[in-house]
Amino acid sequence: MAKPIVAIIGRPNVGKSTFFNYIVGKRISIVEDTPGVTRDRVYAEANWRGRNFTLIDTGGIEPESEDVILSQMRRQADIAIEIADVIVFLTDIKQGVTATDEDIAVMLRKSKKPIILVCNKSDTFGKTPEELYEFYNLGLGDPYAVSAVNAKGIGDVLDAIYEQLPKQSEEEEDDTIIKVAVIGKPNVGKSSLVNQILGENRVIVSDVAGTTRDAIDSEFENEFGKYVFIDTAGIRRKSKVDDNLEKYSVMRSLLAVERADVCILMIDANEGVTAQDTKIAGEAHEAGKGIIIVVNKWDMIEKDNHTMEKYKKEVYDKLSYLSYAPILFISAKTGQRVNQLFEMINMVASQNALRVSTSVLNDVLSEAVTIVQPPTDKGKRLKIFYMTQASTKPPTFIVFVNDKKLFHFSYERYLVNQIRKEFGLTGTPIRMIAREKGEKES
Repeated sequence: MAKPIVAIIGRPNVGKSTFFNYIVGKRISIVEDTPGVTRDRVYAEANWRGRNFTLIDTGGIEPESEDVILSQMRRQADIAIEIADVIVFLTDIKQGVTATDEDIAVMLRKSKKPIILVCNKSDTFGKTPEELYEFYNLGLGDPYAVSAVNAKGIGDVLDAIYEQLPKQSEEEEDDTIIKVAVIGKPNVGKSSLVNQILGENRVIVSDVAGTTRDAIDSEFENEFGKYVFIDTAGIRRKSKVDDNLEKYSVMRSLLAVERADVCILMIDANEGVTAQDTKIAGEAHEAGKGIIIVVNKWDMIEKDNHTMEKYKKEVYDKLSYLSYAPILFISAKTGQRVNQLFEMINMVASQNALRVSTSVLNDVLSEAVTIVQPPTDKGKRLKIFYMTQASTKPPTFIVFVNDKKLFHFSYERYLVNQIRKEFGLTGTPIRMIAREKGEKES
């Protein structure tokens, strides 16, 4: 069963992201003194008094706004309210109760969900600030005065959240869930793919590059399994990253890669593989993640019997270090081949987590050494004693040798290819580490 969900709701610029970041203990959500910075919902796992829950930071609600982005932010906040078990309504004690606060309070009362009213930016310590009493007029019970910046009063709010969480199920953690990060340049169709999979408008879709500024998590389950899809902000070239928000978004995308089990690298079929695609792919490869290359907008390409194979060759030519990654041609807009993604994700995730017994591994090593003798250097030959698997995600192998300096890259690549030939390991990088006898395996 999924962990209970706590959503932070409020108008723009009341400190939701700062409050969120303090609770989860990481700088996950973008913090900037610009209203509307957190455009989409941002999820993170939190724990209080031994209880795990999912915390959602939302874009600020502007009930009467006609601005397209702000109205979509309102819809995202509505979805967060719908799925939340507990709602934290954050206000600004310095500004007092505003008309927008009153409108939001009406909306929250209609939700029939447990509401915890929090008045942020209360920087005075000691007695209860007089400004707090005005917030009783919202009809949401006792308000909590806090300062998210100074960590004042947040423990009391967490206690209140804890008391309102639904009864704990026997098993809230689910190790069968596969986390999938959808990565790529801006405007390649990442949000469209996530929306196509989810069947609802969970992520803001816009023709404006950079609309998805944060990494957005969406849980999904079907006959193939349980997944969390992480829609990331498009990673731009550093020369194009010319403001603070863009820099934060790039960082967010890279952190999304770190959290994922499998990365879907999306490429625009009309543009082919660009230098920026190579950079993004490299981040996932270096992080040791399972990788699937997805060529989107395939419905817009004129094709003959050889188009797909020719395109695959061009992709692998430019992303030669991802020769292990499978390629799927889709249209996120029409849904073409999108369903084929799930079996591919499951396969790549299992390959990334594959563990091979030491005995079987050394049988493969023995055969490989017999076929191609280890190299020599200045009359000294490399001797390989044995191999063992140190870890998974990605599969990491330690080779014990007589002299690490003799273990050349070319022979390492040969052994990796032999391992792939025997065990497949499709969609996952392989790491190989040389150790001399006596060195620790870890």
